[in-house]
Amino acid sequence: MKLLRVGTAGAERPALLDAEGVLRDLSGVVPDIDGALLADEAALGRVREAAESGELPVLDAAGLRIGPPLARIGKIVCIGLNYHDHARETGAEPPAEPVIFFKAADTVVGPNDTVLVPRGSTKTDWEVELAVVIGRTARYVESREAALAHVAGYAVSHDVSEREFQLERGGTWDKGKNCETFNPLGPWLVTADEVPDPQKLGLRLWVNGELKQDGTTGEQIFAVSEVVRYVSQFMTLYPGDVINTGTPAGVALGEPEPKPFLRAGAVVELEIEGLGRQRQEFKDA
Repeated sequence: MKLLRVGTAGAERPALLDAEGVLRDLSGVVPDIDGALLADEAALGRVREAAESGELPVLDAAGLRIGPPLARIGKIVCIGLNYHDHARETGAEPPAEPVIFFKAADTVVGPNDTVLVPRGSTKTDWEVELAVVIGRTARYVESREAALAHVAGYAVSHDVSEREFQLERGGTWDKGKNCETFNPLGPWLVTADEVPDPQKLGLRLWVNGELKQDGTTGEQIFAVSEVVRYVSQFMTLYPGDVINTGTPAGVALGEPEPKPFLRAGAVVELEIEGLGRQRQEFKDA
């Protein structure tokens, strides 16, 4: 299933995109798309039955805002330097273990919402990423095979970053990752049954129409299953938590000087195979 949330910010309602690409209203079946729904097999079953019935009300998509596909996100765990090609372009050694940092849930906006360039920023950068959405509590997961059973689905994530704040201002990476609007998510949450192999997904990103990133999750240093297993050794993952799994090569940081960091007026488009497409206009905060 392709689950999404539509409407004005803060007042989104649940919806799904059916097999024919028709947008349908789910608000009569479930109150929202969140961790509670993803953890409830009976409720998910009702959603599937409603989708298959073909009787859900049709929504007019014209002019309708698409919000983040997941409400009440618990935490966003991010994996840094998780693509071989991205490590090479930035001159970094591939990490021996996954690099973990966090983004606050309030950085999340809809896939086509405006992204704000922070005040004082000169190095705002782009990163297309595969987001993993947790559907079952994961605590000390023992194997990679077991790890995927805890995944509810996948989504497109844009891990916008300010590189000076992240790398040149001391402390952890968090200052460059948690600026307002720095995590567009969606358009859909695609349930795991529609993604048989998360290591065979193409990722692409364009800036002002120019293709910048064109990679595959097959380049990940740590596969999705290993990321979920590994993270669960250090923290408990709950339904509604999100893991951003890293970005492939092609970011501004990896380009020659002068690096083409984002400015107000830039338009970024990104997509992951089977998971949908985003488009953001950048404006000054």
